Amino acid sequence: ETLGRIRSRRKKRDDGTYDPSPFTLMIGTSKTSSYVAQQHDAKYAGNKPILVVCTDDGKLTMENGRVFNTGNHPVEMLVPMLHFRDAGFTFEIATASGNPVVLEMWAYPTKDDNVKGLHESIASMMENPKKLSDIKSIDAYSAIFIPGGHGAMVNLPTNAALGRILHLAHDNGLPTVTLCHGPAALLATQADTGKSFAYADYECFCFTDKTDGTTPSFGYLPGCMPWKCQEAIEKEGIKVMNTTETGAAMQFQELVTGDSPNAANNLGILAAPILVKHAMGA
Repeated sequence: ETLGRIRSRRKKRDDGTYDPSPFTLMIGTSKTSSYVAQQHDAKYAGNKPILVVCTDDGKLTMENGRVFNTGNHPVEMLVPMLHFRDAGFTFEIATASGNPVVLEMWAYPTKDDNVKGLHESIASMMENPKKLSDIKSIDAYSAIFIPGGHGAMVNLPTNAALGRILHLAHDNGLPTVTLCHGPAALLATQADTGKSFAYADYECFCFTDKTDGTTPSFGYLPGCMPWKCQEAIEKEGIKVMNTTETGAAMQFQELVTGDSPNAANNLGILAAPILVKHAMGA
């Protein structure tokens, strides 16, 4: 058996789903994150939490029928939230069905005390999130954050309740932060009959289809994607500004985006003061 085949061998779980191969995890994940606390000239002192929209379904069926064991990427979720917490914000978590948040635990930075501490502090909220359809107004929130991970592509892009929330956020200029595969959830704005995509003519960063297309060859994904995040949002008129992943983050109007897990720290650094400025009415 060739070294290449050994490297690309995905890890099949007892439930029949697939984790990335051990080789992929060795080169593609880390036991620590890149989080570096920042000095904030101004912090949010109000009581409106950030609405964190997570996935409660971690099973993504690939083109070949194999099921990828996914969810929200823990670094993509928790590192930006560390920066938001440092800037004075609290959180409320919601999922499509109100079921617990699913994380890609194979990507968890097990030796990062900052990430672990925040995770522990919000664990009960992650186990008992709000249901998106129970949220009738955005008036109680200071921003929306949609973490990435391939899990953001499972049931959020077709969730009409999320689409309604995002339309309200768009219409009111409420900061909306997402990264990697999270921008796929923006497709929810057209989930309701008669509703159009809210972010046509916007610019963003996301994980590229080109990179997604290469990952089955070295064992990250257990097959080709069932549909393509970049292609789908570009079809609706958004312009993806990156051609590869460099860890970059950007702002376009109320939308703040990053390109990959490596963008988590940069996204938090960029977005936190934007959220503070908006929440303080500056």
